[in-house]
Amino acid sequence: MAPKAFTPAADEAKAAEEALPKIRRYLQDHPDRLTGIPVADEDGRQGLVLPRAALELLEGILAHMAAGRGVSIVPAHAELTTQQAADMLNVSRPHLIGLLDAGEIDYRKVGTHRRVRADSLLDYKRRDDRRRREAADELSSMTGEPGLD
Repeated sequence: MAPKAFTPAADEAKAAEEALPKIRRYLQDHPDRLTGIPVADEDGRQGLVLPRAALELLEGILAHMAAGRGVSIVPAHAELTTQQAADMLNVSRPHLIGLLDAGEIDYRKVGTHRRVRADSLLDYKRRDDRRRREAADELSSMTGEPGLD
């Protein structure tokens, strides 16, 4: 299944900007991860109950929409082309191929083409983000040491 891309129109971005603080407040006030989230329709009647994880995803989607950025939803089991995977990481396709060849991201070959599972790509992204945060924290702590000013 290919990623479903969506770029918000101006009125949709504005609606997302207005909804975002409400969702963030609700999540902050209700920290229990197992609680279902009631969603009411325009008349105030409860229409459905969403799992908290769905609302957390919705929060991320609304944040991107409010900023006018496009959003893609990719199932974890989806297999991506190397160009789709490179786009998700915001890197060039040749850089992604290097990561694949170095064993940083799992992939499989379909004929002569590489296919990257979305969950493998996201695992790499989480590891890379963690490495970057740790490096930034280390640099930050070094600037506070005597003699480094």
